[in-house]
Amino acid sequence: MNSKRVVFLLLAVIVAGLTAFMARAWLQSERAAVMAQAGVRPAAPVAAPTLQVLVARNPVHTGQIVKPDDLRWQSWPEGSLAPTYIIEGKRPLSDFVGAVARVPIDSGEPVSEGKLVLAGTRGFMAAVLQPGARAVSVPVTATSAVSGFIYAGDRVDVLLTHVINAQDGQHNATETVLRNARVIAMDQKLDFSPGDKPDVAKTATLELTPKQSEIVTLAVKMGDLSLVLRSLQGTDDGSDQAAVDENAPAQPGDSYTQDGQVSHLLKALPDAKEKDKPVAKPASRTVMVMRGSARAKVDSDGADLGGDGASSDAKPADDNKKPADDKQGGRRQSASAQSGTGNQQ
Repeated sequence: MNSKRVVFLLLAVIVAGLTAFMARAWLQSERAAVMAQAGVRPAAPVAAPTLQVLVARNPVHTGQIVKPDDLRWQSWPEGSLAPTYIIEGKRPLSDFVGAVARVPIDSGEPVSEGKLVLAGTRGFMAAVLQPGARAVSVPVTATSAVSGFIYAGDRVDVLLTHVINAQDGQHNATETVLRNARVIAMDQKLDFSPGDKPDVAKTATLELTPKQSEIVTLAVKMGDLSLVLRSLQGTDDGSDQAAVDENAPAQPGDSYTQDGQVSHLLKALPDAKEKDKPVAKPASRTVMVMRGSARAKVDSDGADLGGDGASSDAKPADDNKKPADDKQGGRRQSASAQSGTGNQQ
């Protein structure tokens, strides 16, 4: 077959196809115009049946306590439902509030019971803890727990108030034992629903490291513990940025306050033992005072310590007289010798 004939044949097929497509489009538009003039609407496509499935509204991390805002219902095609999906009408959403995520759940991902550990079930507290962390409960009161305004998920500082025995007696002191500790439960409640009234708990469960667990356990025996609520936002200088991180571990304390720093009267009052001690007299300075030919010692208080009564200028005069006295003595000795000799003769 000639190549020109093949080219003409292909062009004819292409032109025929375009003509058919354009004709079909024109016929459909004309048909739609006629039906619109007649007031006939085209039949809507039949929608596939759907069900409401429980999904995550926000990303949920491993070990995170699920809150009501983290879940929602979403339409899901009935033909693609998995047996583990939670369907609306069979179980309420409130059954899963307060549960702990066993694995990460992305936003919009269906929630199943295998991905959550429900409250009250075995292994619930272990799922709440971060890897390597420990759960330690401490006693609290209305005063030491901010009047019941501390809830699970908050960050607190742990303060210890105790008595210190010093050389000058007993003193009270408060020191920060731990900073930025995560509260995982107040009594047996691990969640907080909007509208709940503050409830004063008797125990608070903290998430700590093994060493910090020993510190807190010993601190309970040493004195009174208090929980100080921390802000959810860090400071402007970034020093408290760790408080924003949900999984940040607790840090050791680095500050303390003694009773002398609170009350200035404690610094002014002397100790009872110090009162009985004799007061040491400060050392005085001695000054030599010259009065004519006499000299005397006087201390800084003006008391006369006595003196030798001779002037320093008199001593050289005495020394100068010694040679004259020696000459006179020599003359006396020679005269005595001569008189002795005459008597012998």
